[in-house]
Amino acid sequence: MQDHRRTHCFFQNRRARSFLRAKLPEHRGHHTLTQASLNMGTLSNFLSTGYRDGTPSRDVSSFRNLTEEQLEKHMSIAQYNDFMLTNAVRPAFNPVVIPQSGYRYDRYIDDQTNSEIPVIMASISREILMDTFLSLLDRLGDTVDVIVETSHEQPEGQHLDFCRENIDLSVLQSVLLDFEDLLLDDGCFGIAVLNPRKPLEVQMDEHKLLVVYGRDNEICERVLGHYEVPRIDDMKFITEAEHVHNSSLEYLDRFHELRRSLGIDN
Repeated sequence: MQDHRRTHCFFQNRRARSFLRAKLPEHRGHHTLTQASLNMGTLSNFLSTGYRDGTPSRDVSSFRNLTEEQLEKHMSIAQYNDFMLTNAVRPAFNPVVIPQSGYRYDRYIDDQTNSEIPVIMASISREILMDTFLSLLDRLGDTVDVIVETSHEQPEGQHLDFCRENIDLSVLQSVLLDFEDLLLDDGCFGIAVLNPRKPLEVQMDEHKLLVVYGRDNEICERVLGHYEVPRIDDMKFITEAEHVHNSSLEYLDRFHELRRSLGIDN
């Protein structure tokens, strides 16, 4: 189990303070690729940008010597064994971590309070990902806070966050179903839903990993068991090796549609 020390607050003053940027575990070599970059032949520019958080790449990328045809072919691979990927992310060209279904425990340690919060991290195959996410949200209670974020058109390592507090969970779930394409296939989109009165937080990050923060984890484990997601204590996630995010500008428009549907102003 890893110690993840960050300077985030946990539901401070009963207002929405999310772990959405805690990035568990440490991200390795993640690039952003849009459909425009494929169409415009900017593969070399894509490879020279380094990591999405602004950190220069110290390793030789597995994408470095690929032709655009090879890259397009790699991006079209949507299944590894029985695991179905969303369109949001792909592993390295020669993947060190093979995507699979499973979950493991981790922990979050707050630098300011030195408090330790149990974490469940889960990788879920596409065909049950949305259902699993919505089922986990059912455990939060009738009224929740939601934070949505996008890294579209932002400087390296930055993002736009929008928060809606005190929204009826059933209303939120209905809206999210209308934007399932955005949630599953935009590699620049993340969402966190939390109940500061529990406290418990469920998030789907840009990699489409499900992450649960809180001490009431047994009930969340039962949800994962219902969907036959196995516990794998030594599991590695796609974030722990080189990978590439995929998106398009259409999803930025969808993001702002979602924001308006949630009643969130600029």
